[in-house]
Amino acid sequence: MDAAEFRRRGKEMVDYVADYLENIEQRPVYPDLEPGYLRSLIPNEAPAEPETYEEIMKDVERVIMPGITHWHSPYFYAYFPAASSYPAMLADMLCTAIGCIGFSWAASPACTELETVMMDWLGKMLQLPEHFIAGTHGHGGGVIQGTASEATLMSLLAARCKAVRRVQASNSELPEAEIFSKLVAYTSEQAHSSVERAALIGGVMMRKVPTDNSYAVGGDMLKKMVEEDKAAGLIPFYFCATLGTTPSCAFDHIAELGPLCNKENMWMHIDAAYAGSAFICPEFRPLLNGVEYADSFNFNPHKWLLVNFDCSAMWVKKRADIIGAFKFEPLYLKHENQESGLVTDYRHWQIPLGRRFRSLKLWFVFRMYGLSGLQAHIRKQVGLAKEFESLVRADKRFEICAEVIMGLVCFRLKGSNELNQDLLKRITNGREIHLVPCQLSSRFVLRFAICARTTESRHIQQAWHHITQLTFELLQEPNH
Repeated sequence: MDAAEFRRRGKEMVDYVADYLENIEQRPVYPDLEPGYLRSLIPNEAPAEPETYEEIMKDVERVIMPGITHWHSPYFYAYFPAASSYPAMLADMLCTAIGCIGFSWAASPACTELETVMMDWLGKMLQLPEHFIAGTHGHGGGVIQGTASEATLMSLLAARCKAVRRVQASNSELPEAEIFSKLVAYTSEQAHSSVERAALIGGVMMRKVPTDNSYAVGGDMLKKMVEEDKAAGLIPFYFCATLGTTPSCAFDHIAELGPLCNKENMWMHIDAAYAGSAFICPEFRPLLNGVEYADSFNFNPHKWLLVNFDCSAMWVKKRADIIGAFKFEPLYLKHENQESGLVTDYRHWQIPLGRRFRSLKLWFVFRMYGLSGLQAHIRKQVGLAKEFESLVRADKRFEICAEVIMGLVCFRLKGSNELNQDLLKRITNGREIHLVPCQLSSRFVLRFAICARTTESRHIQQAWHHITQLTFELLQEPNH
């Protein structure tokens, strides 16, 4: 493919993508396939000779599209949103074309510097404390990670390194392995599984903190567990708070937890993967009060801020804590400006060496939507969730299972877990809308998350009509 054909095919692809997204609600949101469907549709080996672009695009519809769960359908209400917008797609296209591997400032100065500035822009939109903003004379700053899972792992490993050095400073004879065996981390019993996985990778024990009636962690329970562990000779070193838990969008009480973590020399990381985007709205910003106590904070613009995956924003209070834990300087990666103090090499902030020019997506989206446009998107989706909540509350057969604060509604049929499992199975098999469950207080609960950028009130009404229709059929059966 030469440049002339690329121009032609590129325009065709843009048309294909635009048509796909404009007409996405005409496709079943969830595929009707058995595992292994794809292998029989394509050859067992790569072609020896070139094939045509037309043949490939025919196979996109024949092979690929039947196996797609359409995350950007307005009938997709599962998990949490996967953000998408046309400006972000165009920026991603430019990122791919430039194709730099931005592991250092010298590898592409714009890649590093735009990221630093965009993270400052975003931090100011969230009204983060000054020590998280790189453009000030503070010691912190922001970095784009691939996912919140990576941000949690990085914070835990940095905290582990800091804790080991602190212990060895007062007891230099103590071997690192013995210190590791005494380190203990904490997180909510409602926290995402990736937090527990970070502890597994980091080789430290992690204790789950029970939550209150709103599924949030408070200071008293964490304090009790920390005191017990210290009495047992363990070393509490890390707490991962969650703002907007995956099951129910609950908010840990970080204004209580932060001072405790600071007093006990425990690194506090805040995971706000989904809910963090909403903090750009003044009415939701109070939910972030207490972030001033945190050592690191993370959320995913690629969930709810119209920036396509992947783009996970992470800030640290002291960048030396994270750089110091991971810094290696082989000769082939060194450059003459690295000690100038004006630049950072982001390879020291992450697990991989290579990194994409992801800040282009933030730059395009921030400029083409503006803060007001992004706030309008958040508010619209919260409004749609409130609309769905009101429909559920008006039907006495159903109950709301957790406070609806943002774009997630947790609800269920009054009755047994088996009844709700049967309802979800019918919803999934119907393939008109897509939901996933969670467990709250031992109850099987249905989660209804407003996801697609194009979701409107009519889609909410149709989804509820479909749910009530399936409910009527279900309750007609003798065993229910």
